[in-house]
Amino acid sequence: MKTVRIGAGPGFYGDSWAPVRATIERGEVRYVCSDHLSELTLAILAKDRAKDPQAGYTRDLVPMLAELLPLALPRGVRFVLNAGGLNPLAARDALLAALARVGARARVVAVTGDALLDRLAELEAAGLAPTPFEPGGAPLSQVRERLIFANAYLGARPIADALALGADIVITGRVADAALFLGPLVHELGWAWDDWDRLAQGAVVGHLLECSAQAAGGNFAGDWQAVPDLAHGGFPIAEVGEDGAAIVTKAPGTGGRVSFETLREQLLYEVHDPHAYHTPDVTVDLGGVTLDDLGGDRVRVTGARGAPPPERLKVVAGYPDGWVGTALMGYAWPDAEAKARAAAAMLRTRATDARLAIDEWHEEYLGLDSLHGPLAPRPAAEPNEVYLRVAARSAERRAAEAFTRLVPPLALAGPPGAGGYGGLMPARELLGFWTGLVSRAAVAPRIEAAEVTA
Repeated sequence: MKTVRIGAGPGFYGDSWAPVRATIERGEVRYVCSDHLSELTLAILAKDRAKDPQAGYTRDLVPMLAELLPLALPRGVRFVLNAGGLNPLAARDALLAALARVGARARVVAVTGDALLDRLAELEAAGLAPTPFEPGGAPLSQVRERLIFANAYLGARPIADALALGADIVITGRVADAALFLGPLVHELGWAWDDWDRLAQGAVVGHLLECSAQAAGGNFAGDWQAVPDLAHGGFPIAEVGEDGAAIVTKAPGTGGRVSFETLREQLLYEVHDPHAYHTPDVTVDLGGVTLDDLGGDRVRVTGARGAPPPERLKVVAGYPDGWVGTALMGYAWPDAEAKARAAAAMLRTRATDARLAIDEWHEEYLGLDSLHGPLAPRPAAEPNEVYLRVAARSAERRAAEAFTRLVPPLALAGPPGAGGYGGLMPARELLGFWTGLVSRAAVAPRIEAAEVTA
């Protein structure tokens, strides 16, 4: 029975790609698939593109592949990445230019068609405009004129088509995370697009691998202290057969752990309904998934069941949504918490006195509740120090900037024991998100190939 081995790459923009070296050199993989995008990342890329029309893709793309391609190309390892972000064609061209400079030969294919912003008027005229994701949600018209991007989540089919064209590297924009892995599986193993159970198995593999080290002991909430050598942890690898059964492992000689527990945790990550996990390619029922721990960082994954995917695709859109000013200062024992809370109250009072148009406040007390919020229990003893982090949101940039200027006087005119001053963050623009659904008929994925020859 034919099998294909796929390795995980970075799981977010800014993640390390160092473990991918071991995956390529010792993992015997045919593909490396990496997920660089999130809604937050799209907001960052939108700001980049506003400054430079040739930007809008993740800037880790070129340095990552410049380092890894000399290892990968001689071994026939291919890459699938959604690092194209909001500008896959510019990402492709930047990569081609970098390859040409070093005399490397590669075929690079960009997957486009997810961007809907410039087509909204056309879709509205055709009665295909995106509708709110949740019933009763705000209509798109409320933010329509402020949108700076709107992208549909594509599936695996254009990725498989790009690989069929001989792509060494596939660069996409917004595709569903698991589709990055499902595309190569369909291409290599010849699965039909209505073979729901196999597609479901492939989507589960993608879901397990999409977060880099998270399936191999990273960010593990179980016995995390027993995970060996996490500083040199490997990224997960899946060996998948024609029937969809997979063995998840990692490269020999790497740290971390692949086990029943680490995979079970990742399997349930971001899954709202385990019996109806919707992707653009298949609706997955995880209820029958079996994880057989074979020992030696090897877990067999079987039992996913599939059904047709939803009729509509998810859409994420972003728009400017005000400004925020933030500041951070620490207060020392004794009365550290009382001092920090008094400082926050002074800031509110002074903002009111200055008639600043603050629409929303956010206060958190590092050392007390910044991570667990209202669920945090009271400390048994008075803490040695408490940091106040406060953010003020306003529709007006002037008000957000004026808020930050209220903070420095606290050093001499506020509660005693201030220290560990974190400085002032410049007021920054916020991006709001609108999520919706759009008919598949409104979305037309395209593949655009180019190559550089040595």
